[in-house]
Amino acid sequence: MAGLLLKNVPPELHAGLKRRAARNRRSLTQEAIAILESALRDETRRPTLEEIRRWRVRGEKPLTDAFLRRAIRQGRS
Repeated sequence: MAGLLLKNVPPELHAGLKRRAARNRRSLTQEAIAILESALRDETRRPTLEEIRRWRVRGEKPLTDAFLRRAIRQGRS
């Protein structure tokens, strides 16, 4: 089996991975593999029609300069 060495992992990322591994009762390595598998599976999976419908933007289209200026004036920046 191939190996992978990660260097210069930020301390907060390492701590988060460690907490997540403990929560899932896995080692750091097992947790990292699970995260990578999930990321790659999601990357290759095509979205369902229902997911696309949820992602669809509703409202004024397209985002014109006038729309954006009005939103900023209203504090929606």
